[in-house]
Amino acid sequence: MKVVTVEQMRAIEAASDAAGHTYAAMMERAGRAVAEALTGRMDVEGKRVLVLVGPGNNGGDGLVAAHYLAQAGAEVACYLSRARDPQRDVNLRRLQEGSVFTTVASADQGHRVLRRLAAGADVVIDGLLGTGSTPPVRGTVAEILKTVGEVLRRREQVSAPEIQPIGTVPPSPTPSRPLIIAVDGPSGMDFDTGALDESALRADLTVTFAYPKRGHFRFPGAAAVGELLVADIGTDPALAAEVDLEVATPQMVRAWLPPRPPDAHKGTFGRALIVAGSTNYTGAARLAGSAAVRAGAGLVTVALPTPIHAPVAAGLAEATYVLLPHELGVVAEAAVEVLAEIVERYDALLLGPGLGREQETVAFVERLLGRRAERRSVGFLPSEKTSAPPLPLPPLVVDADGLNILSGWPDWHERLPPGTVLTPHPGEMARLMGCSTREVQEDRVEVARRQARAWGHVVVLKGAYTVVAAPDGRVVLEPFANPGLATGGTGDVLAGIIVALRAQGLPPFEAAVAGAYLHGLAGELARVDLGEAGMAAGDLLRYLPQAQRRLGG
Repeated sequence: MKVVTVEQMRAIEAASDAAGHTYAAMMERAGRAVAEALTGRMDVEGKRVLVLVGPGNNGGDGLVAAHYLAQAGAEVACYLSRARDPQRDVNLRRLQEGSVFTTVASADQGHRVLRRLAAGADVVIDGLLGTGSTPPVRGTVAEILKTVGEVLRRREQVSAPEIQPIGTVPPSPTPSRPLIIAVDGPSGMDFDTGALDESALRADLTVTFAYPKRGHFRFPGAAAVGELLVADIGTDPALAAEVDLEVATPQMVRAWLPPRPPDAHKGTFGRALIVAGSTNYTGAARLAGSAAVRAGAGLVTVALPTPIHAPVAAGLAEATYVLLPHELGVVAEAAVEVLAEIVERYDALLLGPGLGREQETVAFVERLLGRRAERRSVGFLPSEKTSAPPLPLPPLVVDADGLNILSGWPDWHERLPPGTVLTPHPGEMARLMGCSTREVQEDRVEVARRQARAWGHVVVLKGAYTVVAAPDGRVVLEPFANPGLATGGTGDVLAGIIVALRAQGLPPFEAAVAGAYLHGLAGELARVDLGEAGMAAGDLLRYLPQAQRRLGG
């Protein structure tokens, strides 16, 4: 599904109107979609619904939603920020003819009516400002938002029950708070940059139209969007053909997942080699290896320093192992010679989780990728560093300390096999680019797009709404922002999933997008069962098969 800028959405709507699918028709479908989103979640019969109506098309969408909710039996009240002429506004006239309560802010001294409506509402629909507005919000709309916000904050305070149990499981808090639905997005949000006015109402559900907007995925605005639904308003998909940003969908990922034929054997699903771990980071090797197994690789081999074999193997019986030469528990340069004898047997290689950045490990990575070959000193002669051809590596995924080591080389991207998948978090991305983390986070989509082109490799810029960018300009946003994933080890799981998909034959970009989607979906399933604060990276392994099953894999 395409993700559009405000200007792109304006052009799509204008072209649709010019082709005969009018603005009025699009507004009717948009407002009806908002009403259906609510009726699909609750029985609105007798529920009190407050619709905040702005001066533009967003307010018109709200008026249409109010009509259909009133027809469904809701007690609807519309509060207009500015007077509309019912002789010219068919949607307002339809409500008045149906005896739906409407009032305008200019007739409400001290916002007394607004406060009463907000205090008693079961649902608040925010239709004040749409995609054309940018913060800060001023004037009457700002006053409405601040007034409603004050009332809702008072309602959110949870009062102590009259009878309080001590020493038993406490009941879940049940604040008296209405459901908040945003029309297109929270009023006060910039739909391109994600900037957010401090008075914006934080929605539980946002219903946007035709396509999601970039601001829906950029913070701080993204934090006020809540659940995001995209409603079809009848625009021709061909009008968005030139849009160069997409968000991953179940349909997209389902089409890419490798088939699982009934007559398969383990060779059918590829062989993944994972070079990972050190004495300080034993969990990284186990998590990455377990994720590769759970993601469907036919054979997973973990190559790791000998001292950590026992603890890793104790928790990962399904993998095979290659024991590497080490120096005090970290991979040593001589490990390249061991890998040289086996690497051609594998369909994909993951390098980096938990390796550490000790001098011996840096030398190993340099030699593995052909950056240097070191001749040991003899007598009083100093050691020499000379270039050496790299090993013929299989498709490569580089994560964690693999990336940190690469960041010390000025020409690092030229040393990698074509189509390498890089999986940096923002700090690692900043080190690879030689800039600050803040610069990376300012515009994650364009940073990932630019660097994928410059480096010639697929970039998976991790974080809330992970960005996957290909050298050819394709960019996909992952639709997940889960604080439960902000914990150590979840990146190792992601890298293991991606290398498993590469081993099964997916191209680098498709493997990265599908892997990040499965990772995010497993996180959402875990969040539903476990909550956010209690999630651990290992929990994702339990939910990964469920995520694949949800996609039909």
